[in-house]
Amino acid sequence: MAHNGTTENGTSAPAGTFPQPVKVQEVRHTKIFVNNEWLMSSRGRMFASYNPATGAKICDVQEADKEDVNKAVAAAKAARQRGSVWRRMDASSRGRMLHRLADLMERDRALLATLESLDTGKPFLQSYFIDLDGSIKTLRYFAGWTDKIHGKSLPVDENFMCLTKHEPVGVCGAIIPWNFPLLMFTWKIAPALSCGNTVVIKPAEQTPLTALHVGSLIKEAEFPPGVVNIVPGFGPTAGAAISNHMDVDKIAFTGSTEVGQMIQSAAAKSNLKRVTLELGGKNPCIVFADCDLHLAVEETQKGAFYNQGQCCTAASRVFVQESIHEEFVRLSVEKAKKIAVGDPLDPRTSHGPQIDQQQFDKIMDLIESGKKEGARLECGGASVGEKTLFIQPTIFSGVTDHMRIAKEEIFGPVLCIFTFKSQQEAICRANSSQYGLVSAVFTSSVDRALAVSSALDTGTVWVNCYNALHAQSPFGGYKMSGYGRELGEYALAEYTEVKAVTVKLSETL
Repeated sequence: MAHNGTTENGTSAPAGTFPQPVKVQEVRHTKIFVNNEWLMSSRGRMFASYNPATGAKICDVQEADKEDVNKAVAAAKAARQRGSVWRRMDASSRGRMLHRLADLMERDRALLATLESLDTGKPFLQSYFIDLDGSIKTLRYFAGWTDKIHGKSLPVDENFMCLTKHEPVGVCGAIIPWNFPLLMFTWKIAPALSCGNTVVIKPAEQTPLTALHVGSLIKEAEFPPGVVNIVPGFGPTAGAAISNHMDVDKIAFTGSTEVGQMIQSAAAKSNLKRVTLELGGKNPCIVFADCDLHLAVEETQKGAFYNQGQCCTAASRVFVQESIHEEFVRLSVEKAKKIAVGDPLDPRTSHGPQIDQQQFDKIMDLIESGKKEGARLECGGASVGEKTLFIQPTIFSGVTDHMRIAKEEIFGPVLCIFTFKSQQEAICRANSSQYGLVSAVFTSSVDRALAVSSALDTGTVWVNCYNALHAQSPFGGYKMSGYGRELGEYALAEYTEVKAVTVKLSETL
């Protein structure tokens, strides 16, 4: 996921030597983080975290359950009580604290990038230059907002004055996915803390290690106890406990649409907690004949293959105008065959393994369905080696709208190429999905770019680029891709309540 315009092919770096992974002899932080203390699981349970590139166990992590979530929520609630250190802290001090956390992440950048690559299988240079860069910039961006969140003075009828105040929502629960653990961690905590909330966050059970390390940095940055609490565990236990908790005032979730629906239902049945959901996508790219063809090939491949295709923003439906289709396919295959698949800690690698066996099997099943339903396999379509989680970058052409690979979110390195004749046809087919997260348009015509971007039913439209995400720009979906916005000024509204204060004025001077 490109963040703040950073290059994202895993082999580009600033001038000079490449940064190197850190040799991790032992993972230091594997416990539950509550009230700035490291706790054992209340039920004495642990779960293993594995390296998807090798299958080797990295370490065991303490497993949070309902009892542990209760402790975390109680700590978060106490930390935001009137009179608490966090509640009395002035806004600019909150900003300095977020900057301090960003400074510590800068200091530990190589270690965090190494842990991220070990835990997820993504190439180290992508972790270092994209995930860490985006995480640090997100913290700094929202640090700048802390003393700029304010209300309005409103003209009202008769002899009254009305003021509005923007106040913290309260205890914010967050449940984050395994594909971008550190980025999603900062996307959730940065706006929440900027607005003065407290947080209970559950990292994905596949990838808890960077979140827990940041817990140690939160303590080192001297955030008051209870402001951020980290509960590693599983969705049906720890995740469900957060979603159903009566003292959690808001929940933010990134993940599948199916789980998002469960969280929304739990929020409604408990205390009507506020919910923001960033869910699945089946994202269309429309490539017009007047585009820069080489640019379109490069950007759509970034969209399809970045992070092994494990992105909610993945460019999984590429509609190419008929007159350039053949050349687009040829160039795409040529470029895909040059992608370096291998050890994520090797700086030459730009394509790592899938996260686990379940995800691997799902992707391979969808690839097989594409073959059976008549799509043309142009390259890839198989695993790399035996008994590994690596899948070759795969391209299908001749894909039609009824095929499973055209309708289901693959979440793997599969590029599906369709053809179209007219602009109207392309827009209609692009919008014929239950999802509406992102889309892209490739054209040299400004008029066409603006017209098509207005017609596409997605929360983000990229023109002549892909995965161009920035801390300043809002991100979120339409339809079953969720609702609410992350990043940018728009995210602040998700973490504040608006209070109106109306004053009766004296009529005497």
